[in-house]
Amino acid sequence: MRPGSPPTSAGPMMAEDGKEEQLEADEDSEYTAGDGADGSLNNTVAEEGAMLLRRMEICVAEAEKRSGKNAVNMQETFTVYLIETRPMDAVAEGRNPAPDSLWRRYSEFELLRNYLIVTYPYIVVPPLPEKRAEFVWHKLSADNMDPDFVERRRVGLENFLLRVASHPVLSNDKILYHFLTEEHGWKEAVCETGFQAKADSRLRALSATFRVRNPEKRFMEMKHYSDELQSHTSQLLRARARVADRLYGVYKVHGNYGRVFSEWSAIEKEMGDGLQSAGHHMDAYAASIDDILEEEEHYADQLKEYLSYAEALRAVCRKHELNQFELEMASQDLISKKQQREELATGIVRTFSFKGMTNKLFGQEAPEQREARLKLLEDLIAEGEETVKEKTIECEEHVERVWVDMQHFKEQKDKDLREALINYAVMQVSMCKKGIQVWSNAKECFLKM
Repeated sequence: MRPGSPPTSAGPMMAEDGKEEQLEADEDSEYTAGDGADGSLNNTVAEEGAMLLRRMEICVAEAEKRSGKNAVNMQETFTVYLIETRPMDAVAEGRNPAPDSLWRRYSEFELLRNYLIVTYPYIVVPPLPEKRAEFVWHKLSADNMDPDFVERRRVGLENFLLRVASHPVLSNDKILYHFLTEEHGWKEAVCETGFQAKADSRLRALSATFRVRNPEKRFMEMKHYSDELQSHTSQLLRARARVADRLYGVYKVHGNYGRVFSEWSAIEKEMGDGLQSAGHHMDAYAASIDDILEEEEHYADQLKEYLSYAEALRAVCRKHELNQFELEMASQDLISKKQQREELATGIVRTFSFKGMTNKLFGQEAPEQREARLKLLEDLIAEGEETVKEKTIECEEHVERVWVDMQHFKEQKDKDLREALINYAVMQVSMCKKGIQVWSNAKECFLKM
């Protein structure tokens, strides 16, 4: 994998042709399209989505800095990214048509991802690249307008689109297709889905986290794993930043060898050429660290992606906790209503209540009143039973879909991280070999003196 290019293991490059409701990801797993994009896709878009990366070449070709006025009429500077798409059948036939292109801001990528999270709560939605640089070594700019940072973000945004477009369910979404092909009217189409009204508030989700009584064990383990994944990747990134700082210093100090050898060569006759050549080797070695650390930064970005994936895993867990909490509340309310019906029918109050106290003080209700209350309770119990049934089905479907997608995620994660760590190790070995070669060359120069 060359540095700067997105990982090639974003899942199957193409889901096979399938029906709107169900797509085969591979021979062993199936994905249900569910009710994304309001549960309906017209046939053309569904087919396009199901075959997105087979039918469409997608890339984020370049970034451009622009200035303009924001929502509060203040001047601001921002970066836009050029998305290019090209039909794959034309490429396969040897033709090279001009790509369709449009510009998107980072905030539009954020809007797309937020829509996908709400619409597909059972999917670990791929993360976006960081908005501001983190875990950087001290010589690297943390400015989000820095050209090197913008270039790495461009690569990350392309990787995000490739991951989404290769996902067996997400690639089937018409809003994604509009994002890639329609520059104007896309935001309006997103808002028309009503996804923002469906979004769970953070406070509500947090409340469910602490109040749910019987969360499924697998989700508790997933949540724990996401915390550990985030902890280990952040520690690795911090260690890498410290090593990069020291490595930079070691390489640059070799420039002092170059300067000393060059100055020394000026006063030597027989040894002059050898010292001068050795000095050139040292200068080249000192200068090479900039390219080395730039390459290394791309591998760090791949680790940062999985740092963000940890939060995507927790989002799936929070949705389960919220579903489970709502089911428990509905079940508790149903039990309470049935107990009230029993007490009203038998006249025996099992628990203390204000109503029971008033009956003792002022006498029982008239038969007509009791019949009316019983009828109301029967209706409420019927509604409660239907609610519990719906919540139970919702929970079961969410759990089933999550574990199908988790299998997809685990396979992708294992392959990506293995590939990134191997390439990082190969780069380190190559760097050490280069150091050995430089000193071997210097040795040859000294032998010729």
